[in-house]
Amino acid sequence: MKTRILVLGAGFGGLELSTLLSESLGDQVEVTLIDKNDTFVFGYSKLDVMFGRATLDAVRLPYRCFVKTGVRFLRETITAIDPGARRVTTDAGSYESDILVIALGADYDLEATPGLAAAGNEFYSLAGAERLRGVLPSFSKGRAVIGVSAAPFKCPPAPSECALLLHDYLTTRGVRGQCEITMVLPFGSPVPPSPDTSSALVGAFAERDIKFVPSRRVTSLDPGRRVAVLDDGSDLPYDLFLGVPKHCAPKVVEASGMAENGWVPVNLKTLETRFPGVYAVGDIANTGTPKAGVFAEGAARAVANSLIARVRGGEPPGAYTGAGSCYIEFGAGRIGRVDVDFFSGPAPTGIYHEATPAMRADKEHFGSSRRARWFGL
Repeated sequence: MKTRILVLGAGFGGLELSTLLSESLGDQVEVTLIDKNDTFVFGYSKLDVMFGRATLDAVRLPYRCFVKTGVRFLRETITAIDPGARRVTTDAGSYESDILVIALGADYDLEATPGLAAAGNEFYSLAGAERLRGVLPSFSKGRAVIGVSAAPFKCPPAPSECALLLHDYLTTRGVRGQCEITMVLPFGSPVPPSPDTSSALVGAFAERDIKFVPSRRVTSLDPGRRVAVLDDGSDLPYDLFLGVPKHCAPKVVEASGMAENGWVPVNLKTLETRFPGVYAVGDIANTGTPKAGVFAEGAARAVANSLIARVRGGEPPGAYTGAGSCYIEFGAGRIGRVDVDFFSGPAPTGIYHEATPAMRADKEHFGSSRRARWFGL
């Protein structure tokens, strides 16, 4: 019988894993990829939508274009996961597997930050970015605060990118002189593994008169007083609040008993969970790497190589490397890159590549290559 591989979640991890299995094994295996959505969106595209640089339709990649030999895509909502039996229930049926891969990412808990849903604006969901697309044009004077509610959160450089792009946006509209921008981050530096990247970002903030508040997080918003309350009890007045909500495991994962302290623990070398034949990749897995698409993709490659060796009877592959590259928008048309390595040495390291206009072509290739590889577009 063919090995039945069930992949939950069609983000970076699920798409790359399914693609690799198809390329290497074809119809030797039965891969079922399940996601509740009908389209995929790169995380960085949310900032493009938010600042009016792209439309929703332009950034959506339809799953109907994900056509791979040996893979079937099901648009269904997962309602229960039994990791012991490797069985999954959806709103349309039940599925059993020989191998189960959890790649469901992280959800947002807006209620964990009182006042955020009613008095603030989150920009981490596509709906939130689209809403802000209509809100930002009305902000022409006052104090803008970009605040993170909790760590870990997806794409650690994104709040910094938001602050720098907001500066550009207000400058283009001719109102930057009437506005203040403050960014609150729960880290001591914008990109902790890379002092050079952090230094470049802090320098960019200083050049643009953006106030950086490190090692603090936003615990609540007070809509009556229009202040953000920080974890040291201090108040930060705002006229426009752009928030990063607390991240959490999807409820169906919590209910499955797989999560511990909010996330699914895995073997860092193999991405295996404590349940035999069950893996977790991407934002849902507690690997210690950033919650970013490129790291989900790298983890998916490690799992795919392991499964390919298992089916073919070959030698087990090398361990997950925990390495990845992130592009960072510095504004003014310049993009930088940081190459981060979490597992090779005694401590994480990050190599910074200076922000230049030319780096935009690299970032565009990153997106276009995956659009072509996964969706044939």
